[in-house]
Amino acid sequence: MANDDEFKGLDRAAVLLLSLGEDQAAEVMKHLAPREVQRLGLAMSKLGRVSTDQAHAVMREFREKLERQTSLGLGADQFLRGALTKALGGDRANSLIERILHGGESSGLENLKWLEPRAIAELIKLEHPQVIALVLSYLESDQAGEVLHFLPPRQASEALLRLANLDGLQPGALRELNDALEETLSGESQGVQVSAMGGPKVAAEILNQLDSTQSNSIMEFLRSQDEELANKVQDQMFVFDDLINVDDRSMQTLLREISSETLILALKGANAALKEKFLGNMSKRAAEMLRDDLEAKGPVRLSEVEAAQKEILQIATRLESAGQIQLGGSSAEALVS
Repeated sequence: MANDDEFKGLDRAAVLLLSLGEDQAAEVMKHLAPREVQRLGLAMSKLGRVSTDQAHAVMREFREKLERQTSLGLGADQFLRGALTKALGGDRANSLIERILHGGESSGLENLKWLEPRAIAELIKLEHPQVIALVLSYLESDQAGEVLHFLPPRQASEALLRLANLDGLQPGALRELNDALEETLSGESQGVQVSAMGGPKVAAEILNQLDSTQSNSIMEFLRSQDEELANKVQDQMFVFDDLINVDDRSMQTLLREISSETLILALKGANAALKEKFLGNMSKRAAEMLRDDLEAKGPVRLSEVEAAQKEILQIATRLESAGQIQLGGSSAEALVS
């Protein structure tokens, strides 16, 4: 059973929703994006037993934060826009804000976010690579990365190449794609708003979600087709070793969101300097305990290490999007073997 201070990030949100009860939790989830609902559901399913004291502690923390962040004197619409933009980032928050404030329904593209990655891959696998690239650019990076797993390697590489070259989209073309997807999914159309789609940064974010084998394979294909574009994508990529460049305050914020088990697994595959970076931003007692845990852990599978490092990178990216930390510039050299 976890101690009160072991609940971090999604776990605290999961405990809060379970404490609210089914009806109230459902009302909260109505205002979350699809992937957020999926992540919360997974966290809730993995919680195990939660004591009354633990639940009360999470509720008390939530109430205290709510009291400190009152919206009194601020217009509801203004507060909502500000809060969601800080939480999700500008691009991700826009469609959700429009649905809440203006009652818009999910579009065809938006409905894709509720599908399992395998189902999305089945839906688009016969489409032109340019269409696949457009769909991938609209999904969140972790979901797009999972979709790529279910596409043939050549098709996945071709789609990423086109996505990296993508620089916006004409509204008419976007509406046509949206309408086609709505017809396939039998959705109701209320339009879709997308400011910018694709480009090297989006391609890099998706590649960061893949395992090293698939990521390296796609990067080799990109380099064979367009070396300049491949360099732009690589410059945007952020890998685990790049956390050495994160400032101490951001590192401390990041550490508060990472579970002990995930951190132990991730650091089993880290170099000495990066380990010290993490340890140096912990209390003396916590650092000593972590050192002991690392020694006691013994050998672990490389796949487990990579999965833990990927999880930490996803947390870091989320915190940066919310404006809570700064990751700084990424290092292209981190990908050179």
